[in-house]
Amino acid sequence: MSGPQGANGERNSVAAVQSVDRALSVLEILAAHGEAGVTEVAAELGVHKSTAFRLVAVLESRGFVEQLADRGKYRLGFGVVRLAGAAAVQLDIAREGRVICEALAADLEETVNIAILDGDRAVNVSQARGPAALSTHNWVGQGTPLHATSSGKVLLAHAADAVRKDVLSRDLQRFTPATITDPEALRQDLDRIAEQGWGCTVEEYEVGLSAVAAPVRGADGDVVAALSVSGPSFRMASQDFPALARRVCAGAEELSRRLGFFGPSR
Repeated sequence: MSGPQGANGERNSVAAVQSVDRALSVLEILAAHGEAGVTEVAAELGVHKSTAFRLVAVLESRGFVEQLADRGKYRLGFGVVRLAGAAAVQLDIAREGRVICEALAADLEETVNIAILDGDRAVNVSQARGPAALSTHNWVGQGTPLHATSSGKVLLAHAADAVRKDVLSRDLQRFTPATITDPEALRQDLDRIAEQGWGCTVEEYEVGLSAVAAPVRGADGDVVAALSVSGPSFRMASQDFPALARRVCAGAEELSRRLGFFGPSR
């Protein structure tokens, strides 16, 4: 009995992949021609008109395709622009942030990272190590937990209510004895971060590692990234955090200006 079920599952998987491939092909066709009707799309894909119509309809429902009412043809929709804009922002953050990271790392002599929110984790997109940094670990491209890292907590403190509620409703994983695993304690910490404009961790993700982070804003004022400095706890004591935070916040504000934000810090 497991054989036929497995075969059906494999066929369904292949069909799903084929549908995704065809949907992407529809977007490429519209990008190449500017606009096209279902008949043209079907001909280029080599499929029946009904199949092409279903593909276009799904893409239209997600905003990736829109219909030109007067001609019955389709063109790329705003959903594609939205995705392109998000990708461009991430590239801008990494590119513009590189100079900020290197300058701050040289100044503070510790490791500096830029992280963005990716679902339920913070992903590092840029890193620079100062001359005194002990670790050679490269965090670029790696995801870290939102509740146990300074960047993650800054991003979570400024995230949409739904994201914050989702994280606080889960069992929070403990990484060290200092990890905050009580949702109410984390909620209070996030409120404090949002109010004071920066966040910190003391050995909450790794024993012996402390960090301070500040929010980076995009042109519209929304928080799009977090800039952080991290180092061994014996060099980054909690009493030093306010002074470190002022320098990290200054770096985050400079990066925000490079991304087009000229409003007051909030």
